[in-house]
Amino acid sequence: MTDLKTKRILLTGGAGFLGRHVVERLRARGVPDSNICIPRRARWDLTEQTDVARLYRAAFAPHKVDVVIHLAAEVGGIGANQKNPGRYFYANMAMALHLIEQARLDGLHLRDGRFVQTGTICAYPKFAKVPFKEDEVWDGYPEETNAPYGVAKKAAWQMLDAYKLQYGMKSSYVLPVNLYGPWDNFDLQSSHVIPALIRKCIEAQRRGDSQIVCWGTGSASREFLYVDDAAEGIVRAAEVMDDPTPINLGASFEITIKDLVELIVKLTGFKGAVVWDSTKPDGQPRRCLDTTRAQKLLNWKAQVSFEDGLKRTIDWYRAHAAG
Repeated sequence: MTDLKTKRILLTGGAGFLGRHVVERLRARGVPDSNICIPRRARWDLTEQTDVARLYRAAFAPHKVDVVIHLAAEVGGIGANQKNPGRYFYANMAMALHLIEQARLDGLHLRDGRFVQTGTICAYPKFAKVPFKEDEVWDGYPEETNAPYGVAKKAAWQMLDAYKLQYGMKSSYVLPVNLYGPWDNFDLQSSHVIPALIRKCIEAQRRGDSQIVCWGTGSASREFLYVDDAAEGIVRAAEVMDDPTPINLGASFEITIKDLVELIVKLTGFKGAVVWDSTKPDGQPRRCLDTTRAQKLLNWKAQVSFEDGLKRTIDWYRAHAAG
């Protein structure tokens, strides 16, 4: 097991939704802030090879990076994926490509360093058998609306596998299910389903609207993982994994979008009607993960119940963003 307290950690996406919670988990492990480098987009464009090369040199100069945890991504809900398929493929592929190759050029594999890559369940086949098992990730093409993003993330996993075989680079690859929680993206144009629904309900309640409109039919099902639990799984992967065996991170349950909407309506106190716009896509029919491998390899299991996590997220949005 790697003791992270003494490691210099490059954490991409560390100022984002998931990254904030990973930072807290690292601090809880005793990692000082001086040992965590969080590159900001205003200074470092991770899709550019020259910026990535400069980042590795500057992060802890004159020392080198010991661990890379790559969380940064360009991602959104169904609508955002439909509008930006080319950008989402390029940005996510380019970031992983440059960060992994530059880690090799920087000698990460020669210093017993590690590279942690976050994947996505969008990489699974559209009609994958439920619950999704890691060994079946190649058994079909992903759901069309988010396939470019999913394929880019899956390619990063294959790159790490190849670098393990050829160069001996130690790495890990985790596939978090749909995340939610404090500091999520609540922008209605690019957010995922839970923050979008929370914002819709709270704003409709404030305005006194008689209804909210939801995409699709409500028949699709999803699994959701509270962000603190995901952060713990990622840090555990950095501590104990040496190879990029894909590992699902999920809560091992699924809920239909219709039932999800009804639950969020209840928890937010919205009293209006729910109207379904069936001209909009449902996305992948079902998502639910087998998390046996995470329990075995990481000694990890989700701790926060779904309803409790939703309450925490709603309370956070009311306190921090609703105004």
